[in-house]
Amino acid sequence: MTDMEILDLYRERSESAITETAKQYNSYCIAIAMNILHNREDAEECVNDTYFKAWNSIPPQCPVKFSSFLGRITRNLSINKYNARKAKKRNSGENALLLSELETCLPSADNVEKKIDEAILGETIDRFLSSVTRNERVFFVRRYWYNDSVADIAKRFSVGESKVAVSLFRTRKKLKAYLEKEGI
Repeated sequence: MTDMEILDLYRERSESAITETAKQYNSYCIAIAMNILHNREDAEECVNDTYFKAWNSIPPQCPVKFSSFLGRITRNLSINKYNARKAKKRNSGENALLLSELETCLPSADNVEKKIDEAILGETIDRFLSSVTRNERVFFVRRYWYNDSVADIAKRFSVGESKVAVSLFRTRKKLKAYLEKEGI
């Protein structure tokens, strides 16, 4: 079933929309949630919540790229669950490592709230990513959006871990310079 057909089921309020979404995107959403949460039960809960949120969002929303829409919902729900676990001192530390890697090139949360809107920052990062090579962009997105490990990225693209690590380091450095140039 195509994405448009699935979206039509949502618009018709057919309960089969959830079933078809799960058939098509369950493994994709589970992978996103697992990379953040590292816990199968929590990941499955987030994916179920993703379907519920999609059901409540469509209509009125009509996503252009359904997979990205679901991926964003899953990621946000997973990060919220991770933060709740972190507050209870039950985290694996991997997400803290990811954030610390980006910390040197992104402004602090307080600074962002005072100076720019989140949407502007997102658009600026999108422009930056469109200016780097395909490999740099893919490695960056796999690491910082999908939370893939350096080893997983290297395996996926049949390259050495050091190549991925160096590429990520250089891309973060370029991002920092780009953001500074943009006044962020």
